[in-house]
Amino acid sequence: MYDVIVVGARCAGSPLAMLLARQGHRVLVVDRATFPSDTISTHFIQQAGLSRLKEWGLLDRLLDTGVPPIRTLNFAYTGIDLSGFADPIDGLTEAYAPRRTVLDKILVDAARDAGAEVIEDFAVEELVFDEHGRAAGIRGKAGGEEGLKEFRGSFVVGADGRNSKVADLVRAEFYDVVPAACFVYYSYFSGIEWEFHHQTDFHHQQIGTWPTNDGLMLCAVMRKKDRFREFRANAEENFHSIYDAIVPELGQDLRDNGKREEQLRPMLYPDNYRRRSSGPGWALVGDAGYHKDPFTGLGITDALKYTELLAERLHEGLAGERPIDEAVAEYVRLRDEDSRGSYALTCSISELELTPYFDSVFRATSMSEGFKRRFFTMLGGGIHGDEFFAVDQLEKLYEEVDFPAEKRILSPG
Repeated sequence: MYDVIVVGARCAGSPLAMLLARQGHRVLVVDRATFPSDTISTHFIQQAGLSRLKEWGLLDRLLDTGVPPIRTLNFAYTGIDLSGFADPIDGLTEAYAPRRTVLDKILVDAARDAGAEVIEDFAVEELVFDEHGRAAGIRGKAGGEEGLKEFRGSFVVGADGRNSKVADLVRAEFYDVVPAACFVYYSYFSGIEWEFHHQTDFHHQQIGTWPTNDGLMLCAVMRKKDRFREFRANAEENFHSIYDAIVPELGQDLRDNGKREEQLRPMLYPDNYRRRSSGPGWALVGDAGYHKDPFTGLGITDALKYTELLAERLHEGLAGERPIDEAVAEYVRLRDEDSRGSYALTCSISELELTPYFDSVFRATSMSEGFKRRFFTMLGGGIHGDEFFAVDQLEKLYEEVDFPAEKRILSPG
């Protein structure tokens, strides 16, 4: 009998298992994959996410893989240029974009090291419920074995991504749904050495580049979803044409010197959403309960942050400090409150055009070195979005850069 069973062992599930096991709880984590293995991802970890890895004693393991630091972010959005980096956050002066083959293996190993039991190549098919309707375990198939295997636990957590089996089995409803705007294609290239770039033109298309493990550059493009079929018909050439159009010098370098080392990978993302993330004996964490467009690169960082929050609330319940369902419901409320601003920002700017409000704020920000640092510090998790976008701060920004009075917008509504 386990205290907690976690379904999904990537960047939400394994940290949850690790944190609970370190506090003496008996934890089982299962995943249908084996590790190391890859998964579609933005790769990017903001300073706030790296801070959690540092606190947990895992950052040095990540750095030992040779993943290169990112210390300059170059954003260009429909004619607005923002380049720079955040102020130090918890002493961290860089971001990283590791391969998921690297990151997820570190997290799985850390869960095992903490004393959690990890079963790979295990596909959950059913949940077990007790006579009161509480989640009480899982049933599933281990690779190569016949029949279903059952495990019992006091609490079950779905950390199994945006296609969560656990969420489906508990019939977790969606809310705050915002239709997805775009699709992404990406791959890994050798032979080029670029900084981080995130640049969007006036034709609803974007490029993104950032260095990752093994001397490779992750190169991505984004377009509106209604152009997916057209793009897919000649993906290779269309991929290059977007680089040519947005930053011609990068496009030429990519054609002349870049060697694609793996296939082009499409990300046709589902809608942005939240799902009901707690119920009797169960919870959802990571993309299973809350997913947004990859545009702002917050997915991994949010998974690490809110996993820690869930671990704290589960420990309170397991330790008898308060009813466990009540504690976990509070995790959901705090997650939604904390992520409200970043969710709205992500959903808005992932349309590949700016509202008049964001156009005014970001255009003015690009004219102030101090506010550019605050902007990047907000993205890195050093200050909350409510603080950056506070009316008094925007008034100060507009005054500092002498922004035209008729173009000053202080609220999105």
